Amino acid sequence: MKRFHLPLLIVALVATSLTIFYHKAFNLGFPLTPAQTTNNWIVEARVGFEPNGGAVTARVFIPYEPKGLAILDENFISRGYGLTTSLSGENREAVWTTRQPSGRQVLYYRTTVYQLERDRREPPYPGPVSPPELEEPYASAAEEVVTRVRARSADITSFATVLVRDMNQIPDENISLFVSSSDSDRTKVRTAIDLLAGARIPARMAHGIPLTERGRDLQPQTWLEVHNTREWVPINIHDGSVGYPENFMVWWYGDVDPVRLNRARNPQISFAVTQNYMDAVGVAQQRAEILDSRLMDFSLFNLPVQTQNMYRVLLLVPLGAMIIVLLRNIVGVQTFGTFMPVLIALSFRETELLGGIILFTLIVSLGLAIRFYLDRLKLLLVPRLASVVIVVIMLMLTLSILSHNLGIEYGLSVALFPMVILAMTIERMSILWEEHGPSDAIRQGIGSLAVAAAAYLLMINPYIDHLFFVFPEMLLIALAVTLLLGRYTGYRLSELVRFRAFKGASSS
Repeated sequence: MKRFHLPLLIVALVATSLTIFYHKAFNLGFPLTPAQTTNNWIVEARVGFEPNGGAVTARVFIPYEPKGLAILDENFISRGYGLTTSLSGENREAVWTTRQPSGRQVLYYRTTVYQLERDRREPPYPGPVSPPELEEPYASAAEEVVTRVRARSADITSFATVLVRDMNQIPDENISLFVSSSDSDRTKVRTAIDLLAGARIPARMAHGIPLTERGRDLQPQTWLEVHNTREWVPINIHDGSVGYPENFMVWWYGDVDPVRLNRARNPQISFAVTQNYMDAVGVAQQRAEILDSRLMDFSLFNLPVQTQNMYRVLLLVPLGAMIIVLLRNIVGVQTFGTFMPVLIALSFRETELLGGIILFTLIVSLGLAIRFYLDRLKLLLVPRLASVVIVVIMLMLTLSILSHNLGIEYGLSVALFPMVILAMTIERMSILWEEHGPSDAIRQGIGSLAVAAAAYLLMINPYIDHLFFVFPEMLLIALAVTLLLGRYTGYRLSELVRFRAFKGASSS
């Protein structure tokens, strides 16, 4: 069982990370790329009416899980009214009540909606409907219409489209009993629902508004929806085309008015729309609050901005450490320790790569020369390291002053290098120089710079920076990869190159 402990731990870490990542990316909508914006619309419904006297109740349909959209925020604007919301069949309604209104009343409902990446799960199939009970000659005419349409269609959706097109063309004697050219859209949809019921096809009336870039005094459009046993399919009542136009919001369903009044008259409703763009992260945060997601309690976005900026850098350190493990254990690059290349890579973020390599090489070279001089003084280890640190700081100070006088900006950023790491690098390089010769010392120095450069190029990638900050659970995958590499004991790529001569000798 012990030999399966590490593989099970790695699988658990990866599964946990991917589960949290999937929930945040696809359920809460956190963006996968930086600087991503979400297209959203602010929709306002204006309801006006005149009270007759006494207490007034106004029932107004409001959106409920509109198809292809999600409600991000909503506000109810009224003065002196009580408000409740509830579900009424397939619709959601707001109920405003007041006791003694005077003069014309105006109520407002405002909501912010945005597009969903994928639609919600469709409700179950309602089942075949019962055909309507019609008197003659309507019963025979409806049967003839259904028979003719069925002969020219292949499924439920095509049946509905053929029927709607027949209704809008020059009607024959059978269809003319049900429709006329002067009928409103609502009347046509009502007729289509009755004729579809003759074929046992469930259908309903839908009302919605187009989400334009900017619009005022918009009136709702009436559509037909039929159920094809899998989902509700919208049909344009004018030409029989399938599907809602792009950016269309269904407001309510059914052959009922959107505003119902008690002790009031002359109801009027109009809509206004304006398009807006919001930061995708902000939209995801608001949606997580609406869904009461507990993950947001552990989000980095709740921290102060200064702390967030600090973690934007710290979260990349494990990634750099993983790259170093990969290059050391798999490729075989020799470096001075593990943390030195990572910290040097972090310094390169401020100095830029070329300037950082030049400054690092210059300081280490000068420090190494002074370290050889200190070695002649026969100092103990701790005083010698303290002396190297002091010398490194003096070198950094000298380079900064000289570069400022010469107008070289790169030299000013030399202070960003970790001085203790530089001192330890000089100490280790000098010892390696004495014990194994200059070639090994220079090789490890170049390897350290190469690994630091590779880690730097990865850590400055804006997409990786964004992913690790928005989805810090990806650190679990970095940990899992590091643990997996920790068991690798095979040949390194550099060793395959070294032993290539043996392979040629054995084959000959």
